[in-house]
Amino acid sequence: MSDARPADNLPDSRAPVLKPGHTYGTVTDKIASIVQARKTPGSWYFGLAVGFALLMLLFYAVAYLLTVGVGIWGINIPVAWGFAIVNFVWWIGIGHAGTLISAILLLLRQQWRTSINRFAEAMTLFAVACAGLFPLLHMGRPWFFYWLMPYPNTMGLWPQFRSALVWDVFAVMTYATVSLVFWYVGLIPDLATLRDRSRHPVGRIVYGILAMGWRGSATHWHNYETAYLLLAGLATPLVVSVHSIVSLDFASAIVPGWHTTVFPPYFVAGAIFSGFAMVATLAIPLRKIYALEDFITARHLDNIAKILLATSLMVGYGYLMEAFMGWYSDNEFERYVVVNRALGPYRMLYWLLLACNVAAPQLFWFRGVRNNTLLLFVISLAINVGMWLERYVIVVTSLHRDFLPSSWGMYAGTRWDWATLLGSMGLFLSLLFVFLRVLPMISIYEMRSLVAEEERK
Repeated sequence: MSDARPADNLPDSRAPVLKPGHTYGTVTDKIASIVQARKTPGSWYFGLAVGFALLMLLFYAVAYLLTVGVGIWGINIPVAWGFAIVNFVWWIGIGHAGTLISAILLLLRQQWRTSINRFAEAMTLFAVACAGLFPLLHMGRPWFFYWLMPYPNTMGLWPQFRSALVWDVFAVMTYATVSLVFWYVGLIPDLATLRDRSRHPVGRIVYGILAMGWRGSATHWHNYETAYLLLAGLATPLVVSVHSIVSLDFASAIVPGWHTTVFPPYFVAGAIFSGFAMVATLAIPLRKIYALEDFITARHLDNIAKILLATSLMVGYGYLMEAFMGWYSDNEFERYVVVNRALGPYRMLYWLLLACNVAAPQLFWFRGVRNNTLLLFVISLAINVGMWLERYVIVVTSLHRDFLPSSWGMYAGTRWDWATLLGSMGLFLSLLFVFLRVLPMISIYEMRSLVAEEERK
């Protein structure tokens, strides 16, 4: 299905979400064969090997951390929050795109989401798993994590609900639970398809159990679509609430540069921005490796680029408002934070984040850039780096020089900080490549529904 057709020449905004010429059978064969093929692409082995090597690095770093303590990290007074919180916020932000694509775009009846929602949802789960690591490790004694839960105990102890750490626990666990249920429910019809197509008895048994007796009757479809829509409605406010709560961790502190009401919307826009950047970073190579150009078309990439452009403008507005409010507040400490970020010892990171998050996405005003998959991939990578730098600058520059010059200090991550960050990427990649091999990365039944739509046109 890679032959040139008239649809290939259409402007991207008018290009089809599924290239013409497909039937129900070809759609099913193409997506299911990625999972059921005996021969696995060499690129998959390479990707898994890289992910697994980084995952081993994570195990090593965590084992050493549990043996020696969090003193191996670069955190100290005055910067008591370092890589761990930066990485936590960064990973949580990346996880937002999956729920946004699946839930909000589903409720808005946007058909173009169909080709990318499944692996974006999986990306959400894996990113949240990576994010959850860092607050636990930052506690110093992660084996007591259950103290954060309001569990019944004989001493009548309850979590400290005024602690930002407890807010994060409830927010992230709620988000992870709803995202997992939403993702699994969406998989059920496809699991039944894999069960029916599987030639190996183990495959039929495993996929059969996971499909929970799905037979595709009218009652099944009615119940399924009702449940899916209800879960989408439940997940939608979580997209806003989770990162708003993460931003309140900062905003509730009386620290110059953090104590600002713009943080909740600014963090949510940044989360969507970084999440879509990660979707583009993953979609472009996967599209090429598995020859999915018919399913992930130029229209998808064009829409992702437009969303990146829009959210980049929102994030840029947030940066502008931070600077403006620092001046308008007439507070010398707030003003100093703004000046220190732009001209202080971390100024290179600040200007680099502006280049990655504000300047580079402006190239998406040009259709030629949006149509160029290599440029889209490079800019998406730059955005991922820029969003990590943004969290680094917010956390570090507000802490390293606060109210008392006598307590000022500098911060830099140690090799163990970097090892944990790279290791978390290994966890993400390992989970992603295992997912690609055992479950359909694109929703089969939703793609089949597009066949009927294209035929009606």
